[in-house]
Amino acid sequence: MKYYSLNRKALEVSFKEAVIKGLAEDKGLYFPENITPLPTSFFENIDALSDVEIAFEAIKQFVTPEIPEPILKKILEETLCFDFPIVDIHKNISTLELFHGPTMAFKDVGARFMARCLGYFNQDNTNEVTVLVATSGDTGAAVANGFLGVKDVKVVILYPSNKVSDIQEKQITSLGQNISALEVLGTFDDCQAMVKNAFLDKDIIQKIQLTSANSINVARWLPQMFYFFIAYKKLYKTHKDIVFSVPSGNFGNVCAGMMAQQLGLPVRHFIAANNDNNVVTKYLKTQLYTPVKSVQTISNAMDVGDPSNFIRIQEIYKNKFDNLQNNLSSFSFNNTQTRAAMLEIYTNNGYVADPHGAVGYLGCKAYLEKNPKAHCVFLETAHPTKFLEVVEDVINTKQTLPEQIQAVIDNKKVATTISNYSELKTFLLLHKGTQV
Repeated sequence: MKYYSLNRKALEVSFKEAVIKGLAEDKGLYFPENITPLPTSFFENIDALSDVEIAFEAIKQFVTPEIPEPILKKILEETLCFDFPIVDIHKNISTLELFHGPTMAFKDVGARFMARCLGYFNQDNTNEVTVLVATSGDTGAAVANGFLGVKDVKVVILYPSNKVSDIQEKQITSLGQNISALEVLGTFDDCQAMVKNAFLDKDIIQKIQLTSANSINVARWLPQMFYFFIAYKKLYKTHKDIVFSVPSGNFGNVCAGMMAQQLGLPVRHFIAANNDNNVVTKYLKTQLYTPVKSVQTISNAMDVGDPSNFIRIQEIYKNKFDNLQNNLSSFSFNNTQTRAAMLEIYTNNGYVADPHGAVGYLGCKAYLEKNPKAHCVFLETAHPTKFLEVVEDVINTKQTLPEQIQAVIDNKKVATTISNYSELKTFLLLHKGTQV
């Protein structure tokens, strides 16, 4: 499989090259040159397959032969080593829990897959690779955990100061070894802009092999298809007209769901559930795509004013607005509505949702008003205790910390504060080839 830049000014590359480069030389995101749908029989008999077997069939066309099939199966076994339960909320709404991995967020899947791919590619390489990643919270935690201790791979994580939860910050800053944390005096968009600038800085790329573990990297983005297939396997015999409501920030997750649909997954529709950072919600109403500076909300992982992956979504639909609008709805909800939804779910159903899941739930309700026969599944993207202060304040109930959270809650924060790109560049060049 070859990958091309969506800016179309760079050479096509292999999967291996796309993973290691992260971003094309022309600043474009990589996209696969072909998408071959899976046979109808795959979906008719999907309940006879294990999660690993499903994932193997979904991903193999995108990563082989660079990763041999036996190695790919081993990577998938290590990636999908936790459950993806579906919980019924009421008749027309279920939630898909994606927080049963080591850092209790959906990004564990992509981070673990990418770490193992990069580890395989780098096994005979004597040169160190630096994974440079911006995070609004959960990406950094998942990447730090997924890459911890990987040979000849150094990880540098940028996160916005005072804009991630305390637990997210501990998961990012307290692991040590080959993981370095940079606390940025700014927003997530500032962090993301710095990362993109580093990839284009000749002073850096001539001396350091950089790659990214944000969802701009194909090895982080594509495996997020897996849990849409797994959810379908659990639902298709009892529910028709399945719709996924995806809490959306950088739009990698909903874009991965659309890739699963391109492979033939029988999904009726997608919902991009936004908080006050609602660039795409506005776009679907006006056809005007206007990135803005992000604003801080209680669903912080979605605080993105210029979502990187939206260009991939446009590519899937050949930049035809009507095609996209037919398959994607988007709604936005503020903090007050999010808190009310969290309380509603807990009071009526005894279910504790995190703020991101609550936004997804509201997306379901909005869609069902005009489509009452659909079955809507919202993604619970992170465990509620990762947002402990907000959750306990809303539902007025003390929460028990799961063991994954207990393991880091008392750890010491170790981070370097930076405020601009120049300081990031100095850090990278100063610490080239060293553990921080």
